Amino acid sequence: MRDQLQPLAARHGFAVEWVDIDDNDALEALYGELVPVLADADGGEICHYHLDLQALDDWLAKIR
Repeated sequence: MRDQLQPLAARHGFAVEWVDIDDNDALEALYGELVPVLADADGGEICHYHLDLQALDDWLAKIR
């Protein structure tokens, strides 16, 4: 997911923060086995396991 997401973030002008959920008990409890997960700054899940381009496009349309 990371390799796919980095060029999209640059192209569409959004920042990505990589977080290891194993270092955060609250995130580990929230996402469990749903890793990797792409979430917005408010913790809203965009997609998990793989990059869902349609879900990302929907999220981008919603925030613009």
